[in-house]
Amino acid sequence: MRKEFFFPSKDGITQIHAVEWVPEKEVTAVLQMCHGMVEHIMRYDRFAAFLVEKGIYVVGNDHLGHGKSVLEDNRRGYFCYTDGNEVLIEDIHKLRSITSEKYPDKPYFMLGHSMGSFLLRQYLGLYGAGLRGAVIMGTGDQPEAMLGAGRLACRLIAMVKGWKHRSQFLYNLSIGAYEKQMGPGWLSANPGNIKKYNEDPMSGFKFTVNAYFHMFTGMQRMNRLEKECRAPKELPLYFVAGKEDPVGDCGKGVEAVSKRYLDSGYSDVSIKLYEHDRHEILHEKDKYTVFEDIFVWIEAKCS
Repeated sequence: MRKEFFFPSKDGITQIHAVEWVPEKEVTAVLQMCHGMVEHIMRYDRFAAFLVEKGIYVVGNDHLGHGKSVLEDNRRGYFCYTDGNEVLIEDIHKLRSITSEKYPDKPYFMLGHSMGSFLLRQYLGLYGAGLRGAVIMGTGDQPEAMLGAGRLACRLIAMVKGWKHRSQFLYNLSIGAYEKQMGPGWLSANPGNIKKYNEDPMSGFKFTVNAYFHMFTGMQRMNRLEKECRAPKELPLYFVAGKEDPVGDCGKGVEAVSKRYLDSGYSDVSIKLYEHDRHEILHEKDKYTVFEDIFVWIEAKCS
């Protein structure tokens, strides 16, 4: 059973849209999902329905500027003027608090994809205590110099064009770089998925300068938290990605991040790279293999 609801954002203005998928059988575990850049939580409906049949309660929200968490069209792809990254993290934590009250005794897992993986990696360093495990999907390894340059570019563009401007230059630095490398198919090796994504009015829009700035800020914070080993070292981590995903440098970036955790003394880190898959492994032709692998990992960590 799928239900939609809203809760107040940390920004003090927005009502955050959330969706829960509730099993009809006994709940064995909880999975909270963090979606990626320029998409929305309902794109995870098929994956959630698969897990619900297994007895896992699934929940997730549309981040600020995404999906139905948008006050008006000109705020799509816009976070908030100050502390945008922190607000997204606090909204994620608020949803965890709401969900934990419903299922206080169930093993609690989180999953983050793409931008959601960068948010989750920050979240683990701030609020990781009490989680049973985290699935880090479609992530990458972003150099500090690149993030600093990106933030500076955002400031300079905003001085001239404003924070709500949608910059082609910033687009070319991010998604445009993946398109240049692999064409429009960088997102997925499944043409049906690309078609559906392009036809979705709540996916594929351009980020504002504001959102890029706060995303780069959050990734810098993520790097600092990971360097300080702030996440609980006993927390199980499962890195999953397509082996042809340019966000993870075709697996190399994912391996580098997971190795850093291992080298820092984290006791339970595993990685799975899917041959021939690209960025959106939950929408590739072998998606049910991915679904099953994640379920098996969650089930193992519950026991």
